[in-house]
Amino acid sequence: MAKFLLAMAFLLAAPFAFGQELGPLLTEGENPLSIPAITVTTEGEGQQYSVSLQILLIMTALSFIPAFVMLMTSFTRIIIVFSILRQALGLQQTPSNQILIGLTIFLTLFIMAPVFEEINREALQPYLNEQLPPDQALERAQVPLKNFMLAQTRESDLELFVRLSRRTDIQSPEAAPLTILVPAFVTSELKTAFQIGFMLFIPFLIIDMVVASVLMAMGMMMLSPLIISLPFKIMLFVLVDGWGLIIGTLAGSFGTLGGSP
Repeated sequence: MAKFLLAMAFLLAAPFAFGQELGPLLTEGENPLSIPAITVTTEGEGQQYSVSLQILLIMTALSFIPAFVMLMTSFTRIIIVFSILRQALGLQQTPSNQILIGLTIFLTLFIMAPVFEEINREALQPYLNEQLPPDQALERAQVPLKNFMLAQTRESDLELFVRLSRRTDIQSPEAAPLTILVPAFVTSELKTAFQIGFMLFIPFLIIDMVVASVLMAMGMMMLSPLIISLPFKIMLFVLVDGWGLIIGTLAGSFGTLGGSP
């Protein structure tokens, strides 16, 4: 399972490889994306059944790519913060879920670009050039992903899952397998996202409290404070360039993009 997750990293890093010239590896007229088919010959009948390996990998990967994107990249932290921000503003469906998810995906690609480029340079390109066997390519692809996740994972969360797994052969965080590192990373991302969301809630909560106090002092208790406070919260968010601050804070929370904080 861990090796298959790393294979997903190859698929995400592939666009970085397509922009590079393959040079003398391709003959004129040859498709650079073509992969030889698997041929199965039945005994006795002499019939052959060919299945395209490329189609097989793509169809299989489609079901795993969402889990890979959510659990091994910066996607989780970003989408949770955006959802909490929308709730703090008091907006139910604005921006819509499609817009938030789209913005999160592109921001995730921006933050994870150095990691994917390193996977492409150290593992994918040598594998495509037939300089590395698949096992060694997967081992090299594992290193950038593990470095990124370890930089964002709390030691307490990693120790928790090591203890739950009852593994006694893990002497350092770098030696933790992906089956332990991924859930520890997701747990740390959830904690960090809720911490950032709590800090976002404070100024908008103050506005709600002030508006509610003013309405009660004026005897307008039948009027919902949310209706009055919403324009003030939107105005405050726009005046301080809220989207720029939030996106900049999220990108900065990962330290050097794709590296250690």
